[in-house]
Amino acid sequence: MRVYQVLKDCRDYGLKDQMTSAAVSVPSNIAEGAERDSKAEFVRFLHIAKGCAAELRTQVYIASQIGVIEIQTQKELVDELKEISSMLHGLIKAVLGE
Repeated sequence: MRVYQVLKDCRDYGLKDQMTSAAVSVPSNIAEGAERDSKAEFVRFLHIAKGCAAELRTQVYIASQIGVIEIQTQKELVDELKEISSMLHGLIKAVLGE
């Protein structure tokens, strides 16, 4: 939701579409994986969600560099995305019983 709020007035529609798509993909892949009938499929979708978080983190850096978002907002979003990636990593390990 934060990405949508931050980009509500953004006129760089290509970047905005990429970022909102990646932001939606993180929870969507978690949900889809959870509905699969196997642990392996769940883990696969958790890895995809983690990749989407990394993709969004890169896009946040780009958005900051080209002046679409403020540096403080960039730092906040990057910190949150790193935390989400860490949580996904922990969930993957838990599902695998590691």
